[in-house]
Amino acid sequence: MRDAVDGDESAIHDSRAETEAEPMNAELDLLVRLGDYDEPQGVADRAVQAEALGFDRLTVGETTGWNIVPPLTLAADRTEELGISNDVISPYGRTPSMLAQTALTLQAAADGRFRFGIGPSSPAITERWHGQEFDRPLRRTREVIEIMRGVFEDGTPSYDGEIFDIPGLDYERGPSENPPPIDVGALGPKATEMAGRFGDGWAPQLFTKDGLRNRLEDLERGAELGGKDPSDLRVAPIVRGIASEDREAAREKARSTVAFLLGAYGPYYGNSVAEQGYPDVVDEIRAAWEERDTDAMARALPADVLDELAPAGTPDEVREWVAEYGEIEGVDAVRVGFVNGMSDTDKETTMEAVADLS
Repeated sequence: MRDAVDGDESAIHDSRAETEAEPMNAELDLLVRLGDYDEPQGVADRAVQAEALGFDRLTVGETTGWNIVPPLTLAADRTEELGISNDVISPYGRTPSMLAQTALTLQAAADGRFRFGIGPSSPAITERWHGQEFDRPLRRTREVIEIMRGVFEDGTPSYDGEIFDIPGLDYERGPSENPPPIDVGALGPKATEMAGRFGDGWAPQLFTKDGLRNRLEDLERGAELGGKDPSDLRVAPIVRGIASEDREAAREKARSTVAFLLGAYGPYYGNSVAEQGYPDVVDEIRAAWEERDTDAMARALPADVLDELAPAGTPDEVREWVAEYGEIEGVDAVRVGFVNGMSDTDKETTMEAVADLS
């Protein structure tokens, strides 16, 4: 039985104090999607706007659309202080040496403002796009990171591992004096432990506040295994949201996006949210996806669960939600992305709402 349905949301809304949030201690990142732009230069335009609004970092994902390197290079070239990141790249789509070359090139283009993001990816992207076998994703991700660090620190990808056996050539530019940090996008306990052990940061997604606090324990354990201080890791959870004066329209767009991520976008997001306490919700959404009934998928996501996972509503509500998320102990940045179906006005309103927190 759902705790709240569409008709109950006005009561939830009325119970909230719409007070302006104080600036949060965490940094503020903006996640943009390449598919939202007609040309790569549009990403650079958005980066310039984000920098002017006070965002700390712009990050862009790569799946089956454009290669991320040209848009990020353009964004880096047209900004001065804005951090530049990618969220996150597949360890199956490029060789480890090419990933190291890519990261070092973007670090140079951004004058040292780049952070490289990598994650285990998914069966669909790996097998149906890259044509690779989705085999041992965590081990592959670890070895890719270690090979990249070899190029960064020693100037060679030489490596003898379980997956990669590389005799090695010299990177023609030699070891890097300022290599980019490596962030890991991960959800599960073992993957998050790996992020803490081998990465410089963690970029999770679709976590409730309590779920994130619990998973941070896995990150800290990994950091300890890697001989690191957990506070040295940049924790930047991704949240997808929308702020609009048309509250109900905003929430419907957010509900549809989150439901799709839980039911249709591979198994991992759904599994993660189920483990955070909502197995029945995920099962209902997945059953609707089996019928390709996206409306039913959205209806299966209760208002209270939506509120746990996404900032969606009026600008005041979204600002307050993001501020509270940024105050979770161990969070260094909140990475705000958009939901599906947003107009340019929606995007402007959302950016301006959360920019007040920076």
